[in-house]
Amino acid sequence: MNAALLDRLSAELDSRRPRHDLVVTGAQGPTLEVDGEALVNFASNDYLGLAADPEVLDAARKAMDDQGLGVAAGRVLCGTRSVHHELESAIADLTGAEDAVLYGSCFDANLGVFAALLGPDDVIFSDALNHASLIDGIRLSPSRRQVFAHSDLNQLERYLTESEGARHRLIVTDGVFSMDGDLAPLPRLAELARRHDAVLMVDDSHATGVLAGGTAGHLGLDTGVDILTGTLGKALGGAAGGFVAGSRAITETLRLVSRPYLFTNAMAPPLAAAALTAIRIAARRPELRDRLAANTARLRGALTGLGYEVLPGEHPIIPVMLRGGTLAADTAAELRREGVLVFALSHPIVPAGEERIRVQVSASHRPEQLDRAEAAFARVRAKAGAA
Repeated sequence: MNAALLDRLSAELDSRRPRHDLVVTGAQGPTLEVDGEALVNFASNDYLGLAADPEVLDAARKAMDDQGLGVAAGRVLCGTRSVHHELESAIADLTGAEDAVLYGSCFDANLGVFAALLGPDDVIFSDALNHASLIDGIRLSPSRRQVFAHSDLNQLERYLTESEGARHRLIVTDGVFSMDGDLAPLPRLAELARRHDAVLMVDDSHATGVLAGGTAGHLGLDTGVDILTGTLGKALGGAAGGFVAGSRAITETLRLVSRPYLFTNAMAPPLAAAALTAIRIAARRPELRDRLAANTARLRGALTGLGYEVLPGEHPIIPVMLRGGTLAADTAAELRREGVLVFALSHPIVPAGEERIRVQVSASHRPEQLDRAEAAFARVRAKAGAA
């Protein structure tokens, strides 16, 4: 390989390398063993605490005993098992859609939608804070792209009006935005889509299983979302897998032409069985969402009371803003020394000047673990004030 390229890559790696390599021992849970030290875990997407649920793990073990670890084939060959159909049916029921199609991850699902459904005569309108997987999926499409400022519906409507000659128009947004934890204004977006004869697509990865009915249901929207993508790797078992839910015409088209669906192995049966079990648990145990909401409200209130700048919201993503330089990274390192695992987010993940710690709450956090987090944040803030 060219020596100049290697030198440049090495220099960039030195500037980007994480300050600490993280080695986790043992299973996912409200505490993690990191480099031999037990830390309270506020850095995970395991919102309902189902990643280590005994019923979920038993379902995965049984599927592995019955069907093996993997299928070594794609869905269009000999990779489909009955559990895939069961899981797709359960996802359709969960989301209120006609049908659903499985992918290896929601990243794959978002990569596979746009090029499969849209062409050069179409236009995609994307919220500026959409997830990277949506951005990359849109880039793979030959359609024209327009980015509207975050949740700026006036700008979006202007773009829709200007594009009336397009064959199809697709509005795409996260349901819950992963860096800020805020919710997309889906009722108003759905109304705009109806008025301008556009299609509305939502990535609901951080709401699936977390908010009853997803973001749309939580906001009182019964219809209007045409295409929904989501993950099984967060609240619903925390293992892997993603999906697209919508009309049967959409899902069957994706099964025929979506490249991330066609050209990779089918989801491993143990993971599919685990996700299916997690969906069933979440449906019959609404108290998990209730506990998650209570834990979130408690910690949000405590951090605000300590004087931290916490972005407003109700989602278990709690952004604690620590703007400028290395303040967020230094605070995360101090919290780790206090026994609390969180991570700093800085440029290019968030814009310069928007540095933060993203605290993520789980239904599995016990009161004493929330106590420990509150005390750690209090000590770190007191230290910073004395410095």
